[in-house]
Amino acid sequence: MADLLIFGYGNPGRGDDALGPALLDLLESHLDPDTRQAAGGIECLTDFQLQVEHALDLAGRKLVLFADAHARCDPPYRFERLAPAGAMAYTTHALSPAAVLGVYQRINGVAPPPCFLLGIRGDDFELGAALSQAAQGHLQAALRLVLDLCRHPHPDHWQAYVSNG
Repeated sequence: MADLLIFGYGNPGRGDDALGPALLDLLESHLDPDTRQAAGGIECLTDFQLQVEHALDLAGRKLVLFADAHARCDPPYRFERLAPAGAMAYTTHALSPAAVLGVYQRINGVAPPPCFLLGIRGDDFELGAALSQAAQGHLQAALRLVLDLCRHPHPDHWQAYVSNG
């Protein structure tokens, strides 16, 4: 099991909503063996949305990065540290990353590994649309950040990138 989990989620059929999975596609082609080894192994997972079951994917990790499209952050992205959410609605079809952390904590009785969220700015979420030109630029900036994070897989280093405001 890899120490570092990177989870990109979003709907590839909805324009810029594909930014999470698109980041993982780019990342896989840019990661070299030395970076993978420095991180203690890197596993990339994608899905359309987060579900309760994804809490199981956090087990045994030392660090987790969630990546998704964000419609309201300043370009090119927002980077933040996550904390487990206390309450959760059981009727929802999708969960926030904080809710997934909360599920992990409830089922395991311990805090989840350090987790961060990278929200990449998107503008066009229409069904059938391709990634917008602006989103493609934001994706390249996010890739540069994630490559640095992978080269320095430690929460203290990652914390230095947390967006203010």
